[in-house]
Amino acid sequence: MDISEVRVRKVNQSGKLKAYVTVTFDNQFVVHNIKIIEGKEGDFIAMPSRQLANGEFKDVAHPISSEFRDHLQKVVMEAYASESENPVLVDDSL
Repeated sequence: MDISEVRVRKVNQSGKLKAYVTVTFDNQFVVHNIKIIEGKEGDFIAMPSRQLANGEFKDVAHPISSEFRDHLQKVVMEAYASESENPVLVDDSL
């Protein structure tokens, strides 16, 4: 599965949330609201989630393999680092 576009929307507020990201896969499927979070050991991505009745959060969409999760995080963080609010077109064949 190829990542064909990454859109970064930075958040102008204090706190650990730095940006929301939209990722398009194969120019056919889009995932909104991936979050970039500031962590103690560096920034990381958090997948879109919803809160359950017991207060826990459950991912709505997420990578199945750790290899693809690492790849997705690398691509998203590179787009964030470019500090561009314009779409970033990606050529990433796994």
